[in-house]
Amino acid sequence: KEGGPEMGTTAVKLAFSHVGIHVTDVDKMVDFYTRVLGLIETDRGEVRGLPIVFTSQDASEHHQVVLVGGRPSELAFNPINQLSFRVASLEDLQAVYRNAGAEPEVTKIRGTHHGYSLSVYFMDPEGNRIEVFWESEWYVRQPVAEPLDLNRPADEIRAEIEVFCRDRPGFQPLRDWQTALAERIQSRFGAEGG
Repeated sequence: KEGGPEMGTTAVKLAFSHVGIHVTDVDKMVDFYTRVLGLIETDRGEVRGLPIVFTSQDASEHHQVVLVGGRPSELAFNPINQLSFRVASLEDLQAVYRNAGAEPEVTKIRGTHHGYSLSVYFMDPEGNRIEVFWESEWYVRQPVAEPLDLNRPADEIRAEIEVFCRDRPGFQPLRDWQTALAERIQSRFGAEGG
């Protein structure tokens, strides 16, 4: 079929979400992105031993630009961390997981949950990292990166994520967190910011 999925795959509508980049000096880059571009720091911490800062200008997006430490002065790897896409449901996320797993040139496929979102990460055929994610109903302070088995029934996964989130710092309904961020953005940019 021209322009359609191959036999045995499920087409899923994607929406572009955010970009993550490796940087050499995290604080300098946070200063630049918040001061020069007007992004707001939403969370920061450490993941896999590297500093990470999340920034956004959109209350419906926990992060639009993620700055991750670890980029050496001499480039030893691609400084673009990943391309990320949002899907409408957990079932769509599971379909992407199955699709990626069926591709012989796709590598490093792993499910991860971040509390507020559930993701599948994988490398495309040229080694670029892709994230596809679905947002849960809950916000918890970031970063969170826990293994996720996307082969399990969706209802079972949803229930487990809610129990996990209720025990985490910053737990609240995602909509409440987004409302508070919208207020922060509006106070910075006025009515057009939110």
